[in-house]
Amino acid sequence: MTTLSFMSANFVARQVDYNMTSGWTQGDNAANAYFRPIETYAERFDALLSEITTMGFSKIDIWNAHLHWSWATPEHIAIAKDLLAQHNLTVASMAGGFGDSAEDVEKACKVAVAMGTTILGGNTSLRETDRPALVALLKHYGVKLGIENHPEKTAQELLDKIADGSDGTIGAAVDTGWFGTHGYDAAKALEEVSDYLIHVHLKDVLAAGEHKTCGYGLGVVPIEACVQTLQKIGYTGAISVEHEPEHGDPTEAIKAGYTMLKGWLNV
Repeated sequence: MTTLSFMSANFVARQVDYNMTSGWTQGDNAANAYFRPIETYAERFDALLSEITTMGFSKIDIWNAHLHWSWATPEHIAIAKDLLAQHNLTVASMAGGFGDSAEDVEKACKVAVAMGTTILGGNTSLRETDRPALVALLKHYGVKLGIENHPEKTAQELLDKIADGSDGTIGAAVDTGWFGTHGYDAAKALEEVSDYLIHVHLKDVLAAGEHKTCGYGLGVVPIEACVQTLQKIGYTGAISVEHEPEHGDPTEAIKAGYTMLKGWLNV
């Protein structure tokens, strides 16, 4: 049964007062700086989870900046596990970039396993530099890499990077918003990559040509058609509800989108 998850990167601009004037990295850096200190981690992660459960979600995609494999200590991980359990939240995926080396990917895999998920949704350059090492690590930890399309302009470009899927360890974490940004039909893309579909980041964007996210139904991505395609292909994984504006709090738009999806999916 398909479930809905909250992408914690929706709050990328929160630590810069929802005024992200210098791009994604500005928000990413600010969020990492805010969540990394162990002295305040429990309080801050708890507040984040409380907000997510208040919206009605029972599943979360943990964006790296909220528990980054590069700085997560055993204490961070223990705190996160305890708080997730307290809030009755399960983890759909870890989301973001997973570094360049085998050491980086191994750290990311360990965090994923500790959080109870088998999905890394994002990318790592190790896929290009040493795919056998990447696959060996994924198999060892029982984790899959879902490649998130950003520069890929078509489903075929994404499929080319997945190749044969390396025994089911590498697949697609389709970001519908990025296909919309490139002017490609996201519903069509979902069907085209269906054999390798691991995860879905369901996102709308205002217009092709630039990546400005928006509430569902306000942009150019055929959101309802994407959901219908997922039903048609028998997708049973999680759908991540995603809206990451550079300016403004996305909470109300996310709540509206969540309600919309529950209606379409009868969940």
